[in-house]
Amino acid sequence: MQKTTEQGTAIIAWISWIIALVVTLSFPSIYFAISYQYQVAALEAEVEINALIVTRLINVNPSLWRYEEVRLADVLERQPERGVKELRRIVDKSGTVVFTGRETLDYPILTKSEQLFDAGNAVGSISISRSLRPLLIQTAAVGLLGLILGFGIFFGIRIFPLKALRRALDSLHNEKEHLSVTLQSIGDGVITTDAQGRVVLMNGQAEKLTGYKQGEASNRPIAEIFRTSIERTGAPGENCVEKALLIGEKVDNPEDTVLVAKGGTERIISESASPIRDKFNLITGVVLAFRDITEKNIMQAELLKAQKIESIGVLAGSIAHDFNNILTAIVGNVTMVKAWLKPNDRIHDRLTKVEQSAMRAEGLTRQLLTFSKGGMPRKSTISIERLLKDSISLILRETNIKCEYYFPDDLWPVEADETQLSQVINNLVINAQQAMPDGGKLSISCSNMEIGADELPTLNSGRYVKIAVQDEGIGIPKANINRIFDPYYSTKERGLGLGLTSSYSILKRHGGHIDVSSEVGAGTTFNLYVPAGEGLIVVQNEEQENASCGKGRILIMDDEEIILDVLGAMLTSLGYEVACAKHGAEAIELYKIALSAGYPFHAIIMDLTIPGGMGGKDAVKKLLEIDPDAKAIVSSGYSNDPIMANYKSYGFKGVVAKPYKISVMGKVLHDIIQDNS
Repeated sequence: MQKTTEQGTAIIAWISWIIALVVTLSFPSIYFAISYQYQVAALEAEVEINALIVTRLINVNPSLWRYEEVRLADVLERQPERGVKELRRIVDKSGTVVFTGRETLDYPILTKSEQLFDAGNAVGSISISRSLRPLLIQTAAVGLLGLILGFGIFFGIRIFPLKALRRALDSLHNEKEHLSVTLQSIGDGVITTDAQGRVVLMNGQAEKLTGYKQGEASNRPIAEIFRTSIERTGAPGENCVEKALLIGEKVDNPEDTVLVAKGGTERIISESASPIRDKFNLITGVVLAFRDITEKNIMQAELLKAQKIESIGVLAGSIAHDFNNILTAIVGNVTMVKAWLKPNDRIHDRLTKVEQSAMRAEGLTRQLLTFSKGGMPRKSTISIERLLKDSISLILRETNIKCEYYFPDDLWPVEADETQLSQVINNLVINAQQAMPDGGKLSISCSNMEIGADELPTLNSGRYVKIAVQDEGIGIPKANINRIFDPYYSTKERGLGLGLTSSYSILKRHGGHIDVSSEVGAGTTFNLYVPAGEGLIVVQNEEQENASCGKGRILIMDDEEIILDVLGAMLTSLGYEVACAKHGAEAIELYKIALSAGYPFHAIIMDLTIPGGMGGKDAVKKLLEIDPDAKAIVSSGYSNDPIMANYKSYGFKGVVAKPYKISVMGKVLHDIIQDNS
């Protein structure tokens, strides 16, 4: 015991020195490394943002941008963080300084630069510099703190009473008595083997995961009880117990190991095996510890998908907003001219083709919106059987693919946005069609599901309708199946890689889920889980092509001149008198003037998003304070809020999405004005 105590004391002394040294050195090192990387990342992001802003100025005025001193100063003299000094400089491609800040920086200095482009050609560069001196001062302070803490740890460990060490050694024997209870209570599976790799002991969790009881597993080789494979390839997994016995060290297997239980059930596990040694340092056995991480991996994969989709959300929403404004002008003018022509006019037919092409482009915009925070589903209770048959029959018409449907008589309706859910079905059916170029069978089956708490980690408990879309196509290789929902991932030459990503995003926004199983050469099955509906099924009426004319004064609020022009012309052609405003404050002022003059507006169409000004969400609140009976219609091609889906909750009387059709706009105005008159 005395020798053991002396050895323990010597070990403690070495440990105290090592820990004190590690703490003293690691504190300032880690702090500096993290802080420096943060500075680099922040500076890179800042220079990229400013380069983008300056590039826009260059694109507006390519020849005279060097002389835009006031606008350049306004952009570049803003500091990103309180207390952070930056020196910003712009030079043209000849090296001439176009703009430089007034800040004086202390050395050392960190500088990042970015090229400026005009029509793909470099016309200069922008650089931003920050002083690293504050970071060095802070690192020195942290180093002093680490030194104090290191000495404290050293003396704390050194003065640890030897009596406590003796008590620990004496209690070791007593701890063995509690080993069995401890093993049975922990959540990880634990198996111990002898030196020949035969099972000696299993705890309850190990019995549950392997499917073998202690009695039937005892004295059998571990390879018979604990069978593993590699998740990615399906090849047999490495026997970490045999490896630990061979090398005499702890062995950790990667987290893509699959445990095949007695009944064939597969679970993804993490495992480690550690050798057991006696007092002579001889190996007497191995302890194998393993944990079921199937659910953890599923949740991590779902989180990664969501992060990838969110990463392109802001960009997608901005593109969709601008693109929709352009389409609004095209569709609005086309539908207005069509209204002036006779249906049998050959120009009418050509304009219809232009309109159809523009609406197909609007479909791409709608897909982009599913990635952004806009595009929230407008849910209603719908018949999934009708939606599936209507959507699929249009796609498979005049193809060599036969579709078979399997619907139970008591199939529940679903609570969903019919347009968005139809988009999901279209994406899956088109994929199936492309996977079966020589024809085949497509099976569509639905079933009602009651999902309990934690039954499926990606879904909340509740009622769902499960939709299975199964083809007989070429299948998806195992190496690719985890990437098919990634944005812009496609195996097709002409594919954009957006179809399945948008489908995943739509299902998530509905509170549902989509997963896939596939075998190369045998086909693919997509399973969709859509929340079941509780109310009566809503049947959408077909849109009327004929525009409803009317009378009254209409106020339009939009920041885009082209939208004001085309929408104003539309409403004028329908018989309305039109006034325009470019932001919320102007619209409210015009509305108040008209109201006080006894010549009020019968309705106001408000764009939801006004860059740099008051948008529809805030403007409608002030409008209703002035006139509680105001008939406001919200309009947008993109929104960060779910206002388009729940417009009544925000005080609007109607909603119309961009791009506008004269028939839709006429009907919305007619219904709202008539309903309130």
